[in-house]
Amino acid sequence: MINLERIARRPMETDPYRWAVIDELFSPEDASALAATFPCDHFKLVAGYGGEKDYEYEARALIRMGSDTVSHSEELSDSWRGLARDLLSPDYRTAVSRLTVCDLTDALLEVNVFHYGSGASLGPHPDLSDKIVTHVLYFNQSWDRKDGGCLTILRSADATDIVAEVAPVVGSSAVFVRSENSWHAVSRVVSEGCPSRRSLTATFYRAGSVSTLWPPDDTTPLHRYIEKRRLTGWARWRKKFAFQKQP
Repeated sequence: MINLERIARRPMETDPYRWAVIDELFSPEDASALAATFPCDHFKLVAGYGGEKDYEYEARALIRMGSDTVSHSEELSDSWRGLARDLLSPDYRTAVSRLTVCDLTDALLEVNVFHYGSGASLGPHPDLSDKIVTHVLYFNQSWDRKDGGCLTILRSADATDIVAEVAPVVGSSAVFVRSENSWHAVSRVVSEGCPSRRSLTATFYRAGSVSTLWPPDDTTPLHRYIEKRRLTGWARWRKKFAFQKQP
């Protein structure tokens, strides 16, 4: 399903660190199917404010760190089960290794999917030192950059110090090699009327790492993700009027 040649043969950027944007990862048919059946099951809210970085989003495990099985595969569409198998394949690991010139032979793979609803964001950060390479894939059928939710490649911790911006459109992706200055962020989703910003991260970790998103003692209850959209003034009036007219 993944066009691995697009990954393996893409040249890396080196300013301000090693990163690349890779598009056309899927055929048009696969892209449409993946966008239409993006997972909504077994999510949890992940949020933190006032620390090194602010963040708020909903997360679901697709492949637990170091696992060779797909999490809650029975809830996934055939397209998403196929994508997960691709991510677990030796060929995918080889393609990312060729792109980044990083030895990922013994690296632990963790894959998660995310909904960023209205107001969600991820502040500037360079990733934890136990990460080696991260590949971020996107799954919105369309996206207006004015609605926020774009990945920003940064020169520094300043969110306005932008080198490049990637909209979360299905088939597009970004890869970055972790370093002390690999600053990046996700701008705040500002639209109340659009679907969530939908993404996946496939991250290769150093041997011995422990998941920070899904720690072993995590007992957070999981839920289905339901799109929350604010009603317009006209829609609120109609809803109120209809309720008042009920017998």
